[in-house]
Amino acid sequence: MTGARRERVDVLGVGVDRVSVEELQGEVLALSRTRDTALVLNANVHCINLSYRYTWLREMLDGAAVVFCDGAGVVLGARMLGRPALCRITYADWMWRLAGFAASEGLSLFFLGGRPGVAERAAGRLRERYPALEIAGVRHGHVDLAPGSPENEELLERVNAASPDVLVVGLGMPLQEWWLRENRTRLRAGVALTGGAVFDYLSGDLRRGPRVLTDHGFEWLARLLVEPRRLWRRYLLGNPLFLARVLGQRLSESWGRSGHPTQGR
Repeated sequence: MTGARRERVDVLGVGVDRVSVEELQGEVLALSRTRDTALVLNANVHCINLSYRYTWLREMLDGAAVVFCDGAGVVLGARMLGRPALCRITYADWMWRLAGFAASEGLSLFFLGGRPGVAERAAGRLRERYPALEIAGVRHGHVDLAPGSPENEELLERVNAASPDVLVVGLGMPLQEWWLRENRTRLRAGVALTGGAVFDYLSGDLRRGPRVLTDHGFEWLARLLVEPRRLWRRYLLGNPLFLARVLGQRLSESWGRSGHPTQGR
């Protein structure tokens, strides 16, 4: 991270930075000026579960400039493990604030992802609220993203021609992280963010769910109610698995602190 390194909280082996929205935006601004395509990744329960399956994803999280907490489940997991409190930052809310910040600081954005037309509508809605916002380019994610494919080469050329300060990649997890891993060294951008379904929310194509749920730590339930067929495995199977892992780590750490006689044998 830029400047003095912030505290990174260990949640099941994934380091999550203790940053507020204001601090995160300051990091994005500073990193965008390096022109190194620095990675700002988001960690939620789904991400941490995937990190058990994909070693490359865990390594990518370890090497990211910033990993911020994007879910109440991670906040709860940290609390259960006795870790310092994390600040939950959700793209559906934060992207509006980031757009305003980018407009005020003169940062250009490039949107990559979503179905055809979705990112364009998202950009249009942001411009309506922030007329000074510079959208350097928009490209949907329904292309062949395989390394070396003609469509991926054309995509890289388009991003690099725009040379945005901030590249927002909303291809879903873990495809967006994999694509950045494969192409990062060839990208000309200041900083790259992974946004998941952010364009669907910004465009209005996907409703977020009741505020009584999203504002009180039940974003996952709100999303499940909106997209049950697509997300039931992620939440109904993934959430209990995450909690079981947290409880297992908590027991293991408590066992180690207890000085059990078999420790270290």
